[in-house]
Amino acid sequence: MMMNNKYKTLLGNSALFAIGNLGSKLISFLMLPLYTYQMTSGSFGQADLIQTTVSLLLPVVSLSIFDAILRFGMDRSNDRSEIFSNGVLVTLVSSVLVLILGGMAEFLGFKFALYLTIILIMQSIQSLFSQYSKAIGKVQIFAANGILMSLVTAFFNVLLLVVFHLGIRGYLLSIVFANLFSNIYLLFRIKLYNEFSVEKINFQKLKDMLRFSAPLIPNSVAWWITNTISRYFILFFINVKANGIFAVANKIPSLISVLDSIFYQSWQISAVKEYGSENKGQFYSDIFYMYSELLFLGVSGVLFILRPMMSILVSKEFDTAWKYVPFLLLTVVYSGFSGFLGQYYIAAKKTTGVFTTTVVGALLNVIFNFIFIPTLGLMGAGVSSALSFAILWLIRIRDTQKFVRTKFHIKNMIGNHIIIGLQILVMFSLNGSEMYVFNFLFLIISFVLNRKIVLSTIDMIVNLRPKHRIN
Repeated sequence: MMMNNKYKTLLGNSALFAIGNLGSKLISFLMLPLYTYQMTSGSFGQADLIQTTVSLLLPVVSLSIFDAILRFGMDRSNDRSEIFSNGVLVTLVSSVLVLILGGMAEFLGFKFALYLTIILIMQSIQSLFSQYSKAIGKVQIFAANGILMSLVTAFFNVLLLVVFHLGIRGYLLSIVFANLFSNIYLLFRIKLYNEFSVEKINFQKLKDMLRFSAPLIPNSVAWWITNTISRYFILFFINVKANGIFAVANKIPSLISVLDSIFYQSWQISAVKEYGSENKGQFYSDIFYMYSELLFLGVSGVLFILRPMMSILVSKEFDTAWKYVPFLLLTVVYSGFSGFLGQYYIAAKKTTGVFTTTVVGALLNVIFNFIFIPTLGLMGAGVSSALSFAILWLIRIRDTQKFVRTKFHIKNMIGNHIIIGLQILVMFSLNGSEMYVFNFLFLIISFVLNRKIVLSTIDMIVNLRPKHRIN
């Protein structure tokens, strides 16, 4: 019964996160044609750089306190109101400092500095509220919030880009409004105003929280470097237009990121809850197998529809973007694998390990970008990201064995890589019906190769327990 409950909890959380992620990602994906037709590749590339910079600064200015909120909030021995109040204090202080610095930057003539500052503050609050909602078990509200943010973003995208033709400013304002609506929704939906109290601020507990989150700050920076540094190399070695094309190419792997987000968010909770159990090794191994095979099936499916999908979704200015998608899809897979193992460190409260391994991956990505972008152009950016995350994953496989003995299915991994490699080869060497026929055959083979996980997933949905034990 205990094993069944573990799977049942993970499946239930995954279903809720699936609703939120599928809805939000679908809305975001449907906005892609609007972006490519209403914004030039240069403008879209510039907007992407602003968002990328926000993702870099967010864990730094917030001291990654939202990660501590989730981990400490899930610990029933802690006073949750105390944990939340400590998080609010850190977020408020950092927001004031960011606002001052952002105002100075705007005064000195840094373009879009004020937009960047406001988005950064809004997302700091949003991260605090949403992570706390997960910590206290309000995953339904967390999922609904994801859809709400996407709907608000889509509404203001249409209003500000199509009706008022505000271009990049309209795009950035849409992000501001979406985060603002989200914060208000979470504040009143969970009644977070009842959770905060000045009297509840505990500096000793805050010290413990910051000791936990401190290694995650440089880790987040290093993870950001591994994920996004390619954009700055593209800007330096090529131009902003190429960065816009690369940004569009990055939107396609978001289809796989849906699967990644669904599992990752529910896995964050299960990894912590089950870390103290005796059979955690078997449980962690089973879940990784499910997760990896779904990602491989997702990549195979996207590769099958990639070229016709791109011809429909984007304008002619971006029609070459499909060429750079395959390696970005592999980047999502290896990034997901690395992130999955990264939760081992979080569950064990050994956050120094997650930082040191991520730094290695970041340094490798910088080196690979220096080598491959000048020689391979935009293709080199995708190759660099895929290689660095693949190596990071392999490093963590070795390093995390001291926490949990996880079993990996090597033959299945090799088989999936061969199929995906053949699909990529077909895409670049054939056209028309021949390409579709061969890629369809490879997609069928992928389903056959992963039939155990397909059957296990069906059984879990029908019976809420895995009848097909993965051996």
